[in-house]
Amino acid sequence: MRYLLAATALSLVATPALAAPDYAAAIGADYDKTLGAMWDDFHRNPELSFKEVRTAAKMAAALRAVAGMQVTDKVGGTGVVGVLRNGTGPVVLVRADMDGLPVEEKSGLPNASKARQVGVDGVEAPVMHACGHDTHIVGLLATARRLAALKDRWAGTVVFIVQPAEERVGGAAAMLRDGLYTRFPKPQYALAYHSNSEGLAGTVSASEDIQYSSSDSVDITVPGIGAHGASPHTGKDPVYMASQLVIALQGLISRERQPLRPGVITVGSFHAGLKHNIISDEAKLQVTVRANDEATRKQLLVGIERVARGIGELNGMPADKMPVVKVIEGTPTTINDAALARRLNGVMATTLGAEKVIPFQQKGMGAEDFAAFVQPELGVKGYYFAVGGTQQAAFDAAANGGPPVPSHHSPLFKVDPRAVVTTGATAMTAAVLELLKPGQPSPG
Repeated sequence: MRYLLAATALSLVATPALAAPDYAAAIGADYDKTLGAMWDDFHRNPELSFKEVRTAAKMAAALRAVAGMQVTDKVGGTGVVGVLRNGTGPVVLVRADMDGLPVEEKSGLPNASKARQVGVDGVEAPVMHACGHDTHIVGLLATARRLAALKDRWAGTVVFIVQPAEERVGGAAAMLRDGLYTRFPKPQYALAYHSNSEGLAGTVSASEDIQYSSSDSVDITVPGIGAHGASPHTGKDPVYMASQLVIALQGLISRERQPLRPGVITVGSFHAGLKHNIISDEAKLQVTVRANDEATRKQLLVGIERVARGIGELNGMPADKMPVVKVIEGTPTTINDAALARRLNGVMATTLGAEKVIPFQQKGMGAEDFAAFVQPELGVKGYYFAVGGTQQAAFDAAANGGPPVPSHHSPLFKVDPRAVVTTGATAMTAAVLELLKPGQPSPG
């Protein structure tokens, strides 16, 4: 059972800063010539989960332009798979997510999104790349172009994944259900990275154990009995009951969860009623649940059902009108393979300089459906790293009373796209070259 209390130190031997690899300059030049414009286009035109039709089409076309790449689209909905073969050797999967979020952008950037879209839930909303996925897909393309140009340095197969719906933690599973590991070469290794607005531009960070928490999206419907607002005794008020439930759920965190095992229950949405003086007949809650181990995750999910039913019983609701709890989507913890992480963290130190490899520290309970690709029963070793996205000047300004550095999912979110793309692609290229050194056998 694995969980993280504070920081996970990287097992790195002190490595002197070396000259940047030759492909780092090529990646930078590529960004300045074409990739920067692609990022600008993706940032202006984000798309919601499982609705990334335009983004997928552009990425598929860009991957098809890479020499030797075989591209398949519409995998798991809007997913794109590119396969680059180069002789006999291991198979490495490189994944980037592409969906945006239902957030109205207020970043002040000249290319701020003005897009709106109807999501899979039928709700129209503003859309923004408020988590940096636009930098991820551009970085994946940069990596693909470099590896295609460096075929004399590696042997094996690279499978490039442009994944939908990470923000709904469902895209990875959808691609697997659509035959990702049977229709295409199954990898021995799966790699991915995420921009990090809390990280210094040019740096990377990866755990040798847990990288991200589990996440479950839970919908709770609280039935009531409608009545006039002036006569509450003639009905059953679902707003009152749902309010009790919001408070009671925190007891699972403060009084039932083992204190040293992280867990979060957040009610992110509460909807009920249409008018001041009407007691509605239903309230709806949307809840996110986070944990760092499967036992705590199960405890919280089971506890939510118990507490919800208890609120119904407390308020005298009939058996057929008890609160209904549904887990609509979820992903387990993202855990890096320890030996692989030690190996590739060393590669990062050699490639970028040891001072650019920051000891990993879990500062929140963000989640990633990349975990689906590397579940133990699949036999695929995973490595996920963070790429710093904020320049030192922004941290200095915040420390001196200026605006704070915006978090992910904020309408103010922004990272330095060039820094994320060039650092991420350089690091990813180095990792793939390490795993596909010519002459080494495929792992069993």
